[in-house]
Amino acid sequence: MRISEGVEWAVHLCGVLGVVRDGYSLTAGRLAEFHDLPSDYLAKHLQALSRAGILTANRGVSGGYRLAKPARSITLLDITLAIEGSEPAFRCTEIRRQGPCAATPAACKHICAIAQAFMLAETQWRKALASVTVADIIRTAASESFDRARRQAFQDWLNNAVK
Repeated sequence: MRISEGVEWAVHLCGVLGVVRDGYSLTAGRLAEFHDLPSDYLAKHLQALSRAGILTANRGVSGGYRLAKPARSITLLDITLAIEGSEPAFRCTEIRRQGPCAATPAACKHICAIAQAFMLAETQWRKALASVTVADIIRTAASESFDRARRQAFQDWLNNAVK
């Protein structure tokens, strides 16, 4: 399974938006600037996050994006489904019904062991993503990856970027 870079971008951007003070927002351009992302491609993901109810978009001169709900209420699964869609990663095509030893429809009443294994893996993967929130990501990032200078640079950037 391959998760698109759009999911990675969306999680990072939700993390940035998760520390924006209430009543403030960041423009799409500023969000793209923060990680040097292509604005046009990013806009597609911001729209998907808005449609999913993860972000709120404000229009106009002071427009921008902000989280639509608290960071503790947004999971990595929410973000992944908003960007990737809800289709399962594995799609059984019932190839056991093909070829010289094809199974009959009656023999395929029950899901095969291969599809069962993939469904179990996907269920566990979704549960794992549903157990991590944007607030968890923010907390971990703040405690592990920011030295004092980087934290100050982030705060300075954020103070200049919010509307």
